[in-house]
Amino acid sequence: MRKLFILLFFIIAAFMTFCSEVFAEDIFKITSANFDTSNSIMVISAQDNTTEQIMPDVKIVTLENPKRIYFDINSAVLTIPRQNWTFNSPGIKQVIVSQFTTNPDVVRVVMYLDEDFSPSDIKFMKLKNNIILKFKNTLCQNPYFQNTYRDEHASSSDFYEYMTIYTPAKKTDEDNIVEQLQEAFNTTMQQVTQPEVERMPLRLNTKYYIDNITTKPNAVLINGFGSLTVEKPMILTNPTRIVFDMSNTLVAQDLRNKEFKINETESVKIGQFSVNKARIVITTPDVEKYIPVYSNDNQSLLIANTNSLVPSSLYSSSADVLTYNLEKTDSQTEAMTLSFNNPVVHGFDKNNNEIIIYLYNVSKYNETTFKNTFIKSDLFANAKITLMSGNGIKLEIPIDKDSLVNTYLGADGKALKISVKAPKKASVQKTPAAPPSKPGVKRVVIDAGHGGTDYGAIRNGINEKDITLDVSKRIEELLKKQGYQVTMTRTNDIYVSLQDRVSISESAAPDIFVSVHVNSSTRPEITGIETHYYHQESLNLAQTVHSELASKIKSNNRGLFKSKFYVINHTTSPAILVEIGFISNDNERAQLVSDRRKENTAKAIVEGINNYFKQH
Repeated sequence: MRKLFILLFFIIAAFMTFCSEVFAEDIFKITSANFDTSNSIMVISAQDNTTEQIMPDVKIVTLENPKRIYFDINSAVLTIPRQNWTFNSPGIKQVIVSQFTTNPDVVRVVMYLDEDFSPSDIKFMKLKNNIILKFKNTLCQNPYFQNTYRDEHASSSDFYEYMTIYTPAKKTDEDNIVEQLQEAFNTTMQQVTQPEVERMPLRLNTKYYIDNITTKPNAVLINGFGSLTVEKPMILTNPTRIVFDMSNTLVAQDLRNKEFKINETESVKIGQFSVNKARIVITTPDVEKYIPVYSNDNQSLLIANTNSLVPSSLYSSSADVLTYNLEKTDSQTEAMTLSFNNPVVHGFDKNNNEIIIYLYNVSKYNETTFKNTFIKSDLFANAKITLMSGNGIKLEIPIDKDSLVNTYLGADGKALKISVKAPKKASVQKTPAAPPSKPGVKRVVIDAGHGGTDYGAIRNGINEKDITLDVSKRIEELLKKQGYQVTMTRTNDIYVSLQDRVSISESAAPDIFVSVHVNSSTRPEITGIETHYYHQESLNLAQTVHSELASKIKSNNRGLFKSKFYVINHTTSPAILVEIGFISNDNERAQLVSDRRKENTAKAIVEGINNYFKQH
């Protein structure tokens, strides 16, 4: 009988062990939760076991006052600390991920929303051991085509986010959510401590990631993952070099600012030029010969000297042109699209009068169909397509000077689109003659906000108009010392109407316009710096100047805003309006009237202007 009891005991123990193992496999063990505003997704990941876990069903529940939604993940265990993020970006205000109950095991995700945000914009996807929440994203109009080249150095589609996340001040090292997010996206972090909260800037830029660079004879190979975009190259002298910028791109930390030899006389250096831009600099006497060559999956970029390029080494299969298409977007913009039966490898070159596309692995095309498709086009009627020696075809498209060009590659590599926006025709209306200036001298208009009877914001006897004039004069002095031609909309305490400010700027015909203002709020705790722009061509100026202000001034970075202020809306040159701090905050007001803050602000704006012109 004793032996029977012992045997029964082992059977029960084995059964319980078996059950615990089975039940353990049924538990959804959450190991990470990340929120990526650049791609508008939230990813909740579970432990990656050899046996796939059971993916739980989720259902959204909507609540009001305050507006929020939640969903429960049943049979789930949160193996990481409770997540509590507060965002200053629109749409999602706060996200909380926590272990709601332990018997049964339920993880609850609560999201607090802006009033105009619709829960119907949230879509659920399940991929392996991940629950993915996809939010409505208007940045990508057509996900099939990926922008491979652009003339613009800035675009509204760029990931330029200085988002702030607030987390409770009292936490352990293991419970530092912001550090987890920063580590996930390989960015740096600067901590600012305030009562009861810690505020840290979070930068998410995830379109393309460069993880390797290889030099070849007369060529540089860039490898990474994502979708790469190359901007119009710049040629610099002393020494002679060509610069390729890649937008929305991060460079692996171990590659940054390192120089690689191409041959005895040429070298390449790669770096993180700005928070969302990689810069590749090739030092070579043959700057005109280097062009970008794109792999058929847009994952790799070869920057090569065309004289030394061996096209047959770039591909393993050939392709034929199947169709030609003409698309007219507006009176100035047209697009040419070529589709192929196999992925295409192509190179791109451009000068002031012509675009040249090298289709290295394409051997068959129909010249008659090509001509008939584009014969009535305003921009492509004179385009021609010819065979290259050996293999491949060359597409040549004449363009007007100052045309804006973009190219796009299909996600499968089987379509190539070339978009051209012609420059605006000269207006018949006569414009005031610009004051004479020396060749190569940049003209800048500095607009000191308010003045005279227009005091601007006022706090404790301190006037916005006085601060803006002081800072603007400091900017003027610094710019003139560096050789700029500067026009001021006012140089003393006088009233100047908004229209007069615009007229002054238009008469000066500047390269850029910068308006200086001080912010104010009914909430005295608010501090920080903002930069406003309105027209698309002003975005790069706003980004560059704001980047310097954000890094040089110790204040809250409130980011960029597209705003319809009169002076930046009605000026024809690239124009921005900077809000250099809040006069309504006692501490920041004391800083704004200090010589140190004024001088640092002026230097940051001037440095931003310098960086802008280095790109143009």
